[in-house]
Amino acid sequence: MKSLLAPVAAIALLWSATTHAAESTSPTWKRGIENQRQADLGNGTFLNPVFAGDRPDPSVLKDGEDYYLTLSSFDAYPGLPIWHSRDLVNWQPLGHAITKNVGAIWAPDIVKHEGRYYIYFPARTAEARSNFVVWSYSINGPWSEPIDLGLAGYIDPGHAVGEDGKRYLFLSGGDYVQLADDGLSVVGTPKHVYDGWKYPESWDVEAYAQEGPKINFHNGWYYMTTAVGGTAGPPTGHMVITARSRSIHGPWQNSPHNPITRTQSKDEPWWSRGHATVVEGTDGRWWMIYHGYENGYWTLGRQALLEPIEWTDDGWFVAKGGDLGQPLAKPSGSSVGPHGMALSDDFKGKTLGSQWSFFNPTQDEYRRLTFTGNGLELQGKGETPRDSSPLTVIAGDQAYQYEVEMDIAPGAVGGALLFYSDRLYVGVGSNGEKFIMHRYGEERPTRLEPSRKGGKLWLRVTNNRHIVTIHTSTDGRVWQKYPVQMEVSGYHHNVAGKFLALKPALYAAGDGKVTFRKFRYRALD
Repeated sequence: MKSLLAPVAAIALLWSATTHAAESTSPTWKRGIENQRQADLGNGTFLNPVFAGDRPDPSVLKDGEDYYLTLSSFDAYPGLPIWHSRDLVNWQPLGHAITKNVGAIWAPDIVKHEGRYYIYFPARTAEARSNFVVWSYSINGPWSEPIDLGLAGYIDPGHAVGEDGKRYLFLSGGDYVQLADDGLSVVGTPKHVYDGWKYPESWDVEAYAQEGPKINFHNGWYYMTTAVGGTAGPPTGHMVITARSRSIHGPWQNSPHNPITRTQSKDEPWWSRGHATVVEGTDGRWWMIYHGYENGYWTLGRQALLEPIEWTDDGWFVAKGGDLGQPLAKPSGSSVGPHGMALSDDFKGKTLGSQWSFFNPTQDEYRRLTFTGNGLELQGKGETPRDSSPLTVIAGDQAYQYEVEMDIAPGAVGGALLFYSDRLYVGVGSNGEKFIMHRYGEERPTRLEPSRKGGKLWLRVTNNRHIVTIHTSTDGRVWQKYPVQMEVSGYHHNVAGKFLALKPALYAAGDGKVTFRKFRYRALD
């Protein structure tokens, strides 16, 4: 008896030690610029997300040894940010493709055809929706003004070239339409070509929502990769499916491996995974890049995830990344430099930094900006954050802190926020003498009269895993804790809609100007 129990006890002890070791060494991200989390672990592996923060509907173009990416920018302008990579993990910003506000920009598609770069995208306002295109001879621009393609009622255009050499746009709901040879207008009217793939009725999803078609040509087949299940709602709702055809015109046959990727449990590290672009690596391996919500952090928006895929002997592809909670072997390719960009800004330049975007600006919004060489003067607009078109940056960390120095001129109100939308934000503002609290997208008191004197003020905002603390200072050295703290885990799409994220933001309201200096961001461990 004793000789049998000893090995069993040893095995149990070894299992316990291994389990506890695994728990204590759970994978974590490296830290990069401003302590921001970084996917590249420096040992030949990476840990998702490759793009932390609000990076939804990523579309990737492979152009020789280079990759270019754009994504949904919604109400943020400048919009359609463009990023560059050579290994699909480390990305650096190149700029934006659009400044003219044509509405909330949804899932775009970036392509290259006969030496020109094109971005096709849908945009919607409260009054109308359509699909647009911008184009350029260089990925660095300048980009054309947005051209309205006149496709109302559709979202998520995906560009393709058929076996006939003609160009097409695939659209939501399984429709497609021919493009003119220059890609800047449509020929005829949309036709229905694909009914999608139906998941079991018992699954918990938001809605069927067949969208995001992306077309690849591989080994004699056209592959249409789409999303179904809705991009928000239950964590298990979103998914990636694919179908193939010998002809761009169909018929399209669904993959026997559908769904290619799907969150199956709310216990997984990434929720609502879907909306994929399929791309070939430089060494022949293939990948999907798509978005997902981080478990417990709807507030960060949909973040960009990278997953390896493999082709089967019968010509389909399958996902090989699992639930993406563990490090994966990196794609091939060289790094273009440190991933991401600094969010901090001294405001000493002559233009707005590429980290900044206005929320839902008017066409002349940039006239509000004056670059003095020692700060950014922002002319007040509206009365509250709701109607002031705040300047925002995208934060990709679970915990972070930022602070800013402000000179508030007479007649102005300025402040620092965590801004989701015009319906939902938190923070503190001041007229230079008194404070106003912003909470739940409301003001307390309901109105702060501009001061005749104005004043100088420093604000520090800390978001520590949804607990928001604000400090104020009159000299930038001695800080006072604001008497109200806030919990913001509910500031997200499933509460307020619009598919956005909670972002650090600065605002200026009233008739006067606010000068911002020394914006400092740092991620917290």
